[in-house]
Amino acid sequence: MYIATVPNRNSKPAILLRESHREGKKVHTKTLANLTNYAPERIEALKRALKGDFDGIGVASSTTPKIGKTYGTYFILKYLADEIGVTKSLKDDVLGKLSLFLILTRIAHRGSRLSAVRFAEQHAVEDILGLETFDEDDLYKALDSLYLHQEEIEQKLYKTYLKNKGGAPTLVLYDVTSSYFEGEQNELAAFGYNRDGKKGKKQIVIGLLADTEGEPLAIRVFEGNTSDPSTVTTQINLLKKQFNIQEVIFVGDRGMVKTKAQEALNFESYAYITALTNAQVRTLLKEKILQYDFFDTPLHEVEAEGKRYILMRNDAVCSKENKRRDDKLKKLKILIQTRNDFVKESSRASAEGGMKTLQAWLKKYRMNTYITLSLNEKEISYSQDLEAQIKHHMLDGCYVIVTDVKKETLTAKEVHQSYMQLQRVERDFRTIKTGFLEVRPIFVRKKERTKGHLLVSMLALKIVRHFRKKLEEAGFPYTLQDALDALERYVFLDQEISGNITTLLPQPDSIQAQVFNALGIKLPLKTARPPKKM
Repeated sequence: MYIATVPNRNSKPAILLRESHREGKKVHTKTLANLTNYAPERIEALKRALKGDFDGIGVASSTTPKIGKTYGTYFILKYLADEIGVTKSLKDDVLGKLSLFLILTRIAHRGSRLSAVRFAEQHAVEDILGLETFDEDDLYKALDSLYLHQEEIEQKLYKTYLKNKGGAPTLVLYDVTSSYFEGEQNELAAFGYNRDGKKGKKQIVIGLLADTEGEPLAIRVFEGNTSDPSTVTTQINLLKKQFNIQEVIFVGDRGMVKTKAQEALNFESYAYITALTNAQVRTLLKEKILQYDFFDTPLHEVEAEGKRYILMRNDAVCSKENKRRDDKLKKLKILIQTRNDFVKESSRASAEGGMKTLQAWLKKYRMNTYITLSLNEKEISYSQDLEAQIKHHMLDGCYVIVTDVKKETLTAKEVHQSYMQLQRVERDFRTIKTGFLEVRPIFVRKKERTKGHLLVSMLALKIVRHFRKKLEEAGFPYTLQDALDALERYVFLDQEISGNITTLLPQPDSIQAQVFNALGIKLPLKTARPPKKM
């Protein structure tokens, strides 16, 4: 007996239970039942029964089931990758499958290529991804392939984006971060402005382009000494040439979209929204274009020289800075007293040495502009210039957004809201750098593989965002990590029955079932393995 699917013109296919037998040279077929209206899971179970998947189940066996490889992790992650088009964006060959493995493993494991190979040994990678034996050299080849086809992959995903969203984004978010190295040999690594506060560490610079909801569109990697504003031109070329976006509002972080970048954006008929640095704000205050009392209103707008300036003050940040300043002043008093006591108790102690240390401490915390240290008979003291202090901290909590977007396009409030959306990109950078995906450590040296590694991280980020969104929409009461931990426990069960090894999937526990339900996956899942002879 077997189950046949028969096309039925404009209606859904007929699903029939049939048997066949041979008479001479002719094969005769007989339909035993019409299964068209049966539930799909029943039909699937019947197919498996006819194949012998359940042979011997319920019959006494001399062995207890053995835990096999983990099935849940890669099954769910591939399901999500299929849903958002990541799988289709990759090549349909061995390198494409290895690339998909790297992307999914960045979510499930996060480690080197060698550790990924070892991780795969505990998971049903062959059953789910169709990958047999591979080693770290194969994964390095996959990284090379990802780098070579990066624009093609991003373009395919962008076409999926256009289909889902119904058109190109009218506003894009762009932010830059850096990631440091422990080693010295990476071809892109260089000393530069290190956002991680790791002095003496080389780094790379990473630029992420996203839509208004923070959905990643493209990622680019630059040498570690590349300045933020100089990366903007690359993103303009991406928008214009790769994605063919004719009109867009480009939102960049504080001090990123400077004069040259603004001119480049205007040349392509793009508008911009960014924020000014404190130095730029002080210059405008000095030129009387802005006034400090403008910050006293909840939101104040000034127009000058074809630009719109949106002034805001965050009172919470202002209070935080005041408290921080008071704490530092208390700390300074303690440091001075401690040093003076030490000098008094030790005849060999140098008061001048303590002065140098404390002056360096003041400079580190930018207090040297309004606090002066003095030395009188080996005793250190300080004086405070309140006027200079007020001037130094006058912009605490204050920020100015600048844009060339017309009022009829966006109001001042909408401009402010658009700029604040950059927080979504910053959150995703935290996810990539130190959070869920943890791009460090980067175990590669060549620039091509470094860029391939960051592409893997971006594609993994798209899957993580989609996964998290579906769990939240379904009211999943646990974290994303809890979901992955639960999937790690969903394993094959290998049972020896009558000389055969039958592989089954168990009933999911409550958390696993909630994950499946949140993703709309119906149980039972189809087992990938037929029974095997001992």
